[in-house]
Amino acid sequence: MTIETSIKINTKPEIVWNNLLDFNSYPKWNPFITTITGDPKEGAVLEVRIGTMTFKPTVLQNRKFSELRWLGHLWFKGLFDGEHIFKISELEENKVLFEQNEQFKGILLPMFKSKLKKDTTAGFEAMNKALKTRCEQ
Repeated sequence: MTIETSIKINTKPEIVWNNLLDFNSYPKWNPFITTITGDPKEGAVLEVRIGTMTFKPTVLQNRKFSELRWLGHLWFKGLFDGEHIFKISELEENKVLFEQNEQFKGILLPMFKSKLKKDTTAGFEAMNKALKTRCEQ
């Protein structure tokens, strides 16, 4: 199952990237991912808090100004896994497309599917709008 969202932001890719990776400021503006700690380098483990849930995904890819990707697991691999992708694509000068999506897999997926579709989509969209506001200020 994949959840995909996107938003156009009127700024340069590096502005979006710098705000996305400014984890210390998340509590001030991000309504979905309230905290992230760690260094977003490939292979590193982050600590991510969404609401009351904390998980520790591994960074799979960090392509400066364009993509950050991580993979997290609930307890152990294969039970409930999520690969989260933030992607920034330049559309034209001072305009980018910010995409946020997650691919969910695992034997527990059927139990969470409807709640994930509703709540996670709403969370992604809220974060996207808040990031747009922050970047366009």
